[in-house]
Amino acid sequence: MDVLVVGGSGFIGTHLCEELTDRGHDVTALSRSPGDADIPDGVRTVTGDVTDYESIEGVFDGQDAAINLVALSPLFKPKGGDEMHDRIHRGGTENCVQAAEEHGVERFVQMSALGADPDGPTHYIRSKGRAEEAVRDSSLDWVIIRPSVVFGEGGEFVPFTKKLKGMFAPGLPIYPLPGGGRKTRFEPIWVGDLVPMLADALTEDEHGHETYEIGGPEVLTLREVTEAVYEAEDTSVSILPLPMALAGVGLKTLDVVPGFPMGADQYRSLNFDNTTRENESTAFGVETGEMTSLHEYLGR
Repeated sequence: MDVLVVGGSGFIGTHLCEELTDRGHDVTALSRSPGDADIPDGVRTVTGDVTDYESIEGVFDGQDAAINLVALSPLFKPKGGDEMHDRIHRGGTENCVQAAEEHGVERFVQMSALGADPDGPTHYIRSKGRAEEAVRDSSLDWVIIRPSVVFGEGGEFVPFTKKLKGMFAPGLPIYPLPGGGRKTRFEPIWVGDLVPMLADALTEDEHGHETYEIGGPEVLTLREVTEAVYEAEDTSVSILPLPMALAGVGLKTLDVVPGFPMGADQYRSLNFDNTTRENESTAFGVETGEMTSLHEYLGR
């Protein structure tokens, strides 16, 4: 098959390009700056921006399947302000859908997020929900994948815990975590477990017009994730509970500080879980017990 990976130079995209190439597919990676990425040999690279329809439209010509991986991180405040979530997630997806329809792409896979909801509590969640609406309202044979946080080589989830400490307690042996890190739960999935499912979603007929919530084998609080990361490096850290209300005031205040990486939207995201209602990895023949846990990945 000819497969287009939109966002092919990103963390998940480079892993998916390799998986698809290993399966014998002809892969094209579309990205704003594909030359900066470690894209596997044999993958065709094309430059384009999902917010600029004319720059991507022609790339969809001749493709049997396409997947849209382009996304901003929910962990950090985007450059350009929170409205960038809507511009890239909703607007970018609408452009991809239009181009896929124009060129008769047979299968379209949308990478979404757990909790995606047009009326959700954060800019990120709302924009992801509106992007899903654009996909479902299309004439395409679509599949929507909603993963929990994804970790692995090149990912930002594990380094995120250290960035938090650098923001809240640089140089100190304590780690103030909002709510003590006990309020928010994650179901982290290793990229090496996720990308074969994405490849199957692109190529297997039975997944058409389905939405899947996918998580890993463990449900972990932010505190447990933080402890696992530091223990894997034989480093001790004393976690100091930071009242959620105080964290909210601080992040909302710092929201207006140029260059500060978190703000009100990130605070709101700490108030709800990032877990599946039902882990649907089994739809791809994968049991949770067969997956790599975060603890295993960290060597513990």
